[in-house]
Amino acid sequence: MRIGRWTRSGADEDGFIEDAGVIPFPDGLTVTDVVAGGTAALAGLRARAGEPVAALADVALRSPIAPASVRDFVAFEEHVEGVSAGVEGKSHVADEWYEFPTFYFTNPHTITGPGEITPPVTRKLDFELEVAVVVGAHGTNLSPEDGERAIFGYTIMNDWSARDLQAREMQVRLGPSKGKDFATSLGPWIVTADELEPFRDADGFLALRAEVCVNGELVGEDLVSNAGWPFGEFVAYASRAAKVVPGDVLGSGTVGNGGCLGELWGRGSDRPPLKTGDEVRMVVEGIGELVGTVGAAVEPPAIPPARKRSRARRRSD
Repeated sequence: MRIGRWTRSGADEDGFIEDAGVIPFPDGLTVTDVVAGGTAALAGLRARAGEPVAALADVALRSPIAPASVRDFVAFEEHVEGVSAGVEGKSHVADEWYEFPTFYFTNPHTITGPGEITPPVTRKLDFELEVAVVVGAHGTNLSPEDGERAIFGYTIMNDWSARDLQAREMQVRLGPSKGKDFATSLGPWIVTADELEPFRDADGFLALRAEVCVNGELVGEDLVSNAGWPFGEFVAYASRAAKVVPGDVLGSGTVGNGGCLGELWGRGSDRPPLKTGDEVRMVVEGIGELVGTVGAAVEPPAIPPARKRSRARRRSD
């Protein structure tokens, strides 16, 4: 099944999304409510939901969920090789990368769906093609098997990135934060986990074809099964000495072979950064397509640099 959120005739609605159209959930339920209820309740809920109220073409899709939190992994070795070459001048994957599926937290308050995003002032705006899982259960210290069972469904994720801001932050050995947290696009909907089981390979990975186009030109393509870990292990690692809850979103990290411009730049490409008006179209087999456009940046109020301080330990009289 596919569930998501949309705007119809000026009103926001949550519900089922089918080829025949959109069907609001009964009883005023939200996607967050339904995810917390688990996939076992979906069939009965659909039976009570009735018939489509509008064609998909007649509504504006929003982010399919308001996440409880967003973790973004870096799980594709090929992506790390390319980006590190651009940053460090040579391709390098740290030994520590192979030990665990590392992630960072990003901003759940700037999640967008299909449509326009507002970037920061940046000279190096980039996209990142990812698949994200939506967690549907509470858990702490989950096993990989329990992590797999905790997955409610999947969606496409575009981790928009301002590479110049990110590079400055990483020099301070923190981040990425302002290089990332201005927008993360999810969509076009959530596909329940059972829908993607036919794509699972013998090693437990989802062999989904993923591709990204900029202004209609194919830029990158990969199989999601080229990640270093299957999705259940992302969930298990996220839950270590911590907690995952229904509505948490976990991004796979950027796929390889052109999943972002940063990787291509590291491999010698002169492809320009994104600019206002560019369209980024991401397609993932079994899920759908997520289309975003780059809006105009807004100049923020200035913040002065750090002041030199005396490091005095006592106030002067």
